[in-house]
Amino acid sequence: MSANLSVTLDGPVATITLDRAEKLNALTMAMLDALETACGTIDRDESVRAVIVASTSDKAFCAGADILEWSPLGGIGMWQRWIRDGHRAFDRLARLRQPTIAAISGIAYGGGLELALACDLRIAAEGARFAFPEVTIGAVPGWAGSQRLPRVIGTGRAKQMILAGEPIDAATAANWGLVNEVVAADRLARRALELARRIAENAPTAVQASKQLVDAGSGEGRSTTLESLAAGLAASTDDAREGIAAFRAKRKPDYTGN
Repeated sequence: MSANLSVTLDGPVATITLDRAEKLNALTMAMLDALETACGTIDRDESVRAVIVASTSDKAFCAGADILEWSPLGGIGMWQRWIRDGHRAFDRLARLRQPTIAAISGIAYGGGLELALACDLRIAAEGARFAFPEVTIGAVPGWAGSQRLPRVIGTGRAKQMILAGEPIDAATAANWGLVNEVVAADRLARRALELARRIAENAPTAVQASKQLVDAGSGEGRSTTLESLAAGLAASTDDAREGIAAFRAKRKPDYTGN
């Protein structure tokens, strides 16, 4: 893992923690790479049933992309790597088998809000603030915020946040449906863990399939969902076992439709 991103396990709950407090957890390329690696590891871990994304800082969940990293890249660099790297890491998070919960304290701006939007659920501390300020510096949301935000809060409110670039507070975020719950700052970590453990108590296959179904309905990973569920159904049949046995025995299969 990156020195600024860590993963810890507490029974069936994995927590991905951003740890660059002195820079308000602004995301670097190394952190994006570490996030993608962490998600790959978690996805393959059968013992993990829920995931929390958190921060070591009370001031910031994540202030967004580190401007000192992306500003020198120019148009070609932004196209070739920065935007693509961010999409790849956040898509990996969004498409984890396990449900994910963003525990948001302080600011979640730009790429930080996009990180939160890549999670299934969002819990905010009372002092949390949310914004897409990109237009105020001549940029645009680059890590799927323009796609995921309208699906969560509706097109009109998404356009207000993106086009005005003004932050909203936690109460407004809850009213708009951007966050699921608002809690006192000293209860944030505890509430996120409570919810993660409650999810982890349920049947994992049913939980993960349900997550995929909801995501597919909103356009997130639709083809993956359809093919993985169909492939799982096909692989569970007697015909699948017969087909493999016939292949190994180099004989014609005898399919029954079961």
